[in-house]
Amino acid sequence: MNFSVFRYFTSLKLAISLLLIIALFSIIGTVIEQGQSVEFYKINYANTFYWSIFLTLGLDHVYQTWWYITSLILLGICLISCTFFQQFPTLKIARRCFFQSKPRQFKKQKLTSSINKQSFLDLLKFLQNTGHTIFQQNIKIYAYKGILGRFAPIIVHVSLLLILSGSMIAALGGFSSQELITKGEIFHIQNTNNVSIFSEVPDIPLRMNDFWIEYTKEDQVKQFYSDLSVLSSQGNELIRKTISVNFPLHFKSLTIYQTDWNVIGLRCKIENQIYQLPLGPFTNAKNLWSSWIPFVNDTGLFLILKNLEGNFLVYNTLGNFIGEININEILLLDKSFQIIEIITETGLQIKADPGIKIIYSGFGMLMISTLISYISYTQFWILNAQKKIFVSAETNRAQLNLRLLFLKFISLENENQR
Repeated sequence: MNFSVFRYFTSLKLAISLLLIIALFSIIGTVIEQGQSVEFYKINYANTFYWSIFLTLGLDHVYQTWWYITSLILLGICLISCTFFQQFPTLKIARRCFFQSKPRQFKKQKLTSSINKQSFLDLLKFLQNTGHTIFQQNIKIYAYKGILGRFAPIIVHVSLLLILSGSMIAALGGFSSQELITKGEIFHIQNTNNVSIFSEVPDIPLRMNDFWIEYTKEDQVKQFYSDLSVLSSQGNELIRKTISVNFPLHFKSLTIYQTDWNVIGLRCKIENQIYQLPLGPFTNAKNLWSSWIPFVNDTGLFLILKNLEGNFLVYNTLGNFIGEININEILLLDKSFQIIEIITETGLQIKADPGIKIIYSGFGMLMISTLISYISYTQFWILNAQKKIFVSAETNRAQLNLRLLFLKFISLENENQR
């Protein structure tokens, strides 16, 4: 089989170029909103360039486009080619025993010296005590330490391949959904976006048991919670959890996040008749909602909700303040009036990312390989010549530590002379 094509992919320049291209594509996917409707791009990008070209290029779903996936595949081929054609041969060479048989070979090394023959056994004991693996061939000695550090580049490549594979699986098999659900509602995943060719949307029912908001002492929203259940097809509860911002629910391949909330209406009782009326934002005020409760002859009540704890301000048709009323309190005017419940809806983001575990594994291996790469690969050569012992050493990192070790190594001669 001709591997010359794959040898072309071992080029470092090609790998760096692909990394820059992928980074550029990722920046585009970050700057431009992904997975929005056609109308969204018509409105927001109409003055930038022709929006149909925008959609044709796939800029609304960058991470699922053929050109983005192709760039990931090409980078993966580069990593595989470099691993097999460069890293494995380098590791194989590192495990070989390279003996130096002539004194002039030692002179080419940066760290080299010659000592008396009486120190030969002490030198071997020193290398053994410092954890070196020793090989001997007649009068020649070769020793090395830290071969594990030579595995680091291979582990880096494997971890990057895992990250790339997980990213492609996530891009081709994942999806996300935005749902607005009222309390007590049973729903299915419907409003999906970023759906890819291999995405599978599970048909499982979910139930919104409850929703509430936690306020600060200044009546500011501190946190909001949703009590959520995942049900079986028979309606049995499989898992139940109270979720909040940054504390999602995990079920199989799904992750359900708390994203938003809103007030949409209220239930009230007027003369023993129950009505459901809308609640809308009060002008531009934040966290204020208003509703109109109609009576007869164009009369009624104007309500302003201050927070979800159920405290309402009540005004008549002339705008005069009547008083405050809480949930389940009865207000007696021309008619008996009582607020029963505030109707809220919670915003959920449901995501399926089948490649996330692979990506996390890749990053975990990448961190391990970073630690392993700090292990110095050190080599010693000894030639037991007729009159002198020639010694040399080198390392791929931690040069200062090697110099100190080499000085201790050479000082064994002085200790023997004492």
